[in-house]
Amino acid sequence: MKRVALIIALLVAVLAGAGWWFRDTIGFVMFAWSVTPNHPFNAAEVPPAPKYEDNASWAALPGKHDLADYVPGDAQDNQARAQVDVFYVYPTTYIGSEHWNQGISDVVANKDTDDLVLDGEASAFNGCCRVYAPRYRQAGLSAFLDKKGNGEKALAIAYQDVEAAFDYFILHFNQGRPFIIAGHSQGTRHLQLLLQRRISGTPLLERMVAAYLIGFNVDRNVMAKSVPNIPVCSEAKSLGCYVTWNSAGPKAGYFGYTPTTVCVNPLTWRADGARADFALNLGSLSTTNAVTLKPGAADAQCIEGRLRVSALRTDQFKKVPMLLGRDNYHVLDYLLFYMNLRQNAQARSIAWLTLHNPTAVEVKPALKPDDAANFVPGHY
Repeated sequence: MKRVALIIALLVAVLAGAGWWFRDTIGFVMFAWSVTPNHPFNAAEVPPAPKYEDNASWAALPGKHDLADYVPGDAQDNQARAQVDVFYVYPTTYIGSEHWNQGISDVVANKDTDDLVLDGEASAFNGCCRVYAPRYRQAGLSAFLDKKGNGEKALAIAYQDVEAAFDYFILHFNQGRPFIIAGHSQGTRHLQLLLQRRISGTPLLERMVAAYLIGFNVDRNVMAKSVPNIPVCSEAKSLGCYVTWNSAGPKAGYFGYTPTTVCVNPLTWRADGARADFALNLGSLSTTNAVTLKPGAADAQCIEGRLRVSALRTDQFKKVPMLLGRDNYHVLDYLLFYMNLRQNAQARSIAWLTLHNPTAVEVKPALKPDDAANFVPGHY
């Protein structure tokens, strides 16, 4: 009897220890479970698709007052005279449990998108580019943990919108100009497929300045097979290539990174393992409570597929919840390296324009949404 009691006590201790060790992961899984719809995906219940000829279907447009217009410090919003566009796809901000996909008219999710990511992410590109950010029927957080096929179906709906928005952007807004594509998390997942289906192997690739595929596992082998003519960016001014990283501190869990996960250091813009010191960080941005810009807040080094930050030399992110566990800086991917990203997008844009002789490039004005007609998705 004592032996049984001892075994039970040991099991309880082991489980308690495991619970403590994996408390952050367990907490995240429990949270995701709490926002998982209690019914399977049903195509008949999917919210109506956005109409991209309508301004309301865009979270950010160059001629629209939105939080992508935000500029920190002495920076400038150059959208009015920019010769390059950016097509930006935001991360998951829908945490409702009623549907597998967000409805475009969901006021709460739209407000979270605007308040939480437009100013801290999309705005990084307004120094170089006109910013276009479509609203889309994003999949809820639980779609990434679902094992029954519901999540994949929800993500397919979300991608369908991103592709339709990109088609509309190219036909009616971009008008032959160079462009950047940029995303974060779920947005990056969709952009990887967009590169394969809409850009790689097409004339659009010549106009693509770069792709910023941030905050999602980008596998080198998968990309080499699906988009063989789009390499990893090797230098700060490399063109027609992609950049990606996933930020994490020393205590972060594994979270799916592999030896073939690509990591480009945003402080050096190289895909090597060299450490970049805090001094190279031009400024981390915090948009919670008081907006602050802090130079030297984080260092960076690519280690085993993720961007390792040895320490945060700032307390501006203390109130930001690390939803994926201790030291997983996923929600800070853009914010930690905000000014470096802003400067790099400008540098690559200038490099593209210089290479292609901007005096010989016809820059056409964007059409207003209500002027667009005869739009056929997928045809350029």
